Amino acid sequence: MDTVAHTTPVDGGLTWRNGFAALSPAFHTRLQPRPLPAPYWVGRSLPVARELGLSDAWMASDDALQRLTGNRLFAGGDALASVYSGHQFGHWAGQLGDGRAILLGETTAGLEVQLKGAGLTPYSRGGDGRAVLRSSIREFLCSEAMHGLGIPTTRALAVTGSDAPVRREEVETAAVVTRVAPSFVRFGHFEHFLHSGQHAELKTLADYVIDRYYPECRDSTAFNANPYANLLCAVSERTARLLAQWQAVGFCHGVMNTDNMSILGLTIDYGPFQFLDAFDPGHVCNHSDSGGRYAYNKQPNIAYWNLFCLGQALLPLVGEQDLAMAALESYKTVYPEAFERLMGAKLGLTEPREGDRALIESTCKLLAQHRVDYTLFWRHLSQHVAGGPVDPVRDLFIDRAACDAWLLQYSEHTREVSLRPSADLMLKTNPKFVLRNHLGELAIRRAKLKDFSEVDTLLGLLHSPFDEHPGFDAYAALPPDWAAGIEISCSS
Repeated sequence: MDTVAHTTPVDGGLTWRNGFAALSPAFHTRLQPRPLPAPYWVGRSLPVARELGLSDAWMASDDALQRLTGNRLFAGGDALASVYSGHQFGHWAGQLGDGRAILLGETTAGLEVQLKGAGLTPYSRGGDGRAVLRSSIREFLCSEAMHGLGIPTTRALAVTGSDAPVRREEVETAAVVTRVAPSFVRFGHFEHFLHSGQHAELKTLADYVIDRYYPECRDSTAFNANPYANLLCAVSERTARLLAQWQAVGFCHGVMNTDNMSILGLTIDYGPFQFLDAFDPGHVCNHSDSGGRYAYNKQPNIAYWNLFCLGQALLPLVGEQDLAMAALESYKTVYPEAFERLMGAKLGLTEPREGDRALIESTCKLLAQHRVDYTLFWRHLSQHVAGGPVDPVRDLFIDRAACDAWLLQYSEHTREVSLRPSADLMLKTNPKFVLRNHLGELAIRRAKLKDFSEVDTLLGLLHSPFDEHPGFDAYAALPPDWAAGIEISCSS
């Protein structure tokens, strides 16, 4: 009987259509990644590979390793770095751009593939165009962790390493993250063309984004059927829902500059992020943020400030300031409604009831006053409602009387709520596993010794963070004391 030989296609067999690359040179510079010597695998996300149509066999190959490090080119791609500007820490920073990210192209699956850390670009601004191992591991894991939590995000296909030296505060080693998203267009892209006076290019970009990602904005009769006002409204609403999800899960972004805000409402650019340990509404996760601009409790207002900057950038197209302001108003409605709904789900409130908001507020106040571990509180409460003991909840409090008083308030509010649906909702809403800083740090320490087992373990847990994963309870425990001393800055 004849047999057919099955071979793994060269460069994974990806096919490309390259939408953003079709825009004029005003938007980007074509260039190629710069090779790194002797690359090695640090981590791979097979779910992302499969979404792109890449086989597990190719993802295990040397061909994949070389291409996802930037040492070989994909046939049919159109590599480029894009230009944008932005406000950083509240101040206009002028022209920025992809200083170390190179877009390889857009696949026919509608996903752009980008290498971060692949070398110098015209927008590197005195930098070296490289990324280091520690920050690359953090971005790789957190991108996939956020997806596992159901929060809109860029994805990470892989991270590769090399012993090539990279100088930051000290000499470190290089790494490349392969990022995947429908688009990497940011608020700062629009700001760039406003501030440079390129209004024709501003319109081209807005039309591209509308036609490619928001076609409903052409048909809507809202805002005098103005497609650009409709775009601003749609982005505001997506951003509002994103921020509600961040706040509900206790996620701190750390660098909410306008150039780090996605036009699609995705979490993008993982720098000094953190999931809260002890609940502190004023927590600042970025050691570089000396003024606390991006504290956890300020994130919703910062997002609106950034949207206001986007509105200013779109004003030449919207035409009327009042129309732009009206489009931004949706944020003020969508965010609190989404946040209250998500927090209600965390409490197992399957249907809205009078007094829900007061219970949510008293719960957050209690957690803040007693600095209770945020993730563990919600998970233990979920397990208690599902029929487990109450002691794990009480044990999170030094002042157990305060916890008991709240538990009484909670039971009175939910006495007519069916426990089984509430427990199911809570266990699907309150994760057991998040990427705590100390877990990422332990994975990084091992990776520096060429042991990537912790990266793999964390990736598996974070892809399904609501599951129990028996035998891995240590990854869902209280952080060690030394975790409080971890400092993450913008340096990467």
